[in-house]
Amino acid sequence: MLRIHELTKKYGTLTALDGLNLEIGEGQLHGFVGPNGAGKTTTMRILATLMKPTSGAAFVAGTDIVREPAKARSLIGYMPDFFGVYDRLKCSEYLDFYGRCYRIAGSDRQRMTQQLLALVQLEDKADAYVDSLSRGMKQRLCLARSLIHDPKLLILDEPASGMDPRARADMKGILRTLREMGKTVLISSHILPELSEMCDSLTILDHGRLVFSGSVGALADKMNGNAPLDIRLREGCGEEAVEAAAARLKELPYVTEILQEEPCLLRVRVNGEEDVCADALQQLILSGAPVCDFHRAPMNLEKVFMEVTGDA
Repeated sequence: MLRIHELTKKYGTLTALDGLNLEIGEGQLHGFVGPNGAGKTTTMRILATLMKPTSGAAFVAGTDIVREPAKARSLIGYMPDFFGVYDRLKCSEYLDFYGRCYRIAGSDRQRMTQQLLALVQLEDKADAYVDSLSRGMKQRLCLARSLIHDPKLLILDEPASGMDPRARADMKGILRTLREMGKTVLISSHILPELSEMCDSLTILDHGRLVFSGSVGALADKMNGNAPLDIRLREGCGEEAVEAAAARLKELPYVTEILQEEPCLLRVRVNGEEDVCADALQQLILSGAPVCDFHRAPMNLEKVFMEVTGDA
């Protein structure tokens, strides 16, 4: 559905986006994550045809967004991070206005307006003025606006920004419904756990460059492979047993750091893969250490994000 090839954007000597390559399949919910200033909004504005790239190309359902911007806009629904609403319009009038902008026929506009208000859970607000809505309701209304012309690709820049927990849960439910409808959705955020809960796959940008792209599980597996080992000795084994186990680990050439997290818990960093971990366990057992648990320390997604972007 979306293919990006060597997309680059420069502002004088500043490179905001540096040769981005990315493909997103039809019907995917894809998270676009990175620290502030990573290039997420720049990418989205280019994809929404609001900005031209310095070089590179992007295609939506085979349409070149640079050479055929008018055709591309008919395929794209864009919700920016900062949006405006017309306060003196009712919610139904607001969507009708945008339907007219897309030259949608009257009967179709009315049908789409009713369906979209129901989709974003605002059907009871059809006759309410926009300025009477809460922030979360306004964001859902703007999401409905981006869907008025039935686009194939949705580009949502920080759609849950500033929402309370209940409003965030509502937004997540709506996004899952859109996926079930076959829409392809690109969502940006600087909060990795937020995206991981709703997305099929993720792309992480840092300083305008892609540092990871793949499934949430693949990201966790990648980082957990570099996670330290947690080695728990038998409860009450005594300080001498813990010291002896630490001393044996220090003799191993691949061990780089040993920390005692709890009286009977050692956290050990090693250089190497699973064969190294297996050898460390074998050496401890041969030395008589009373090992009762041995595993990679789990890394939460915040730590993963810091590791991937080099900020750990």
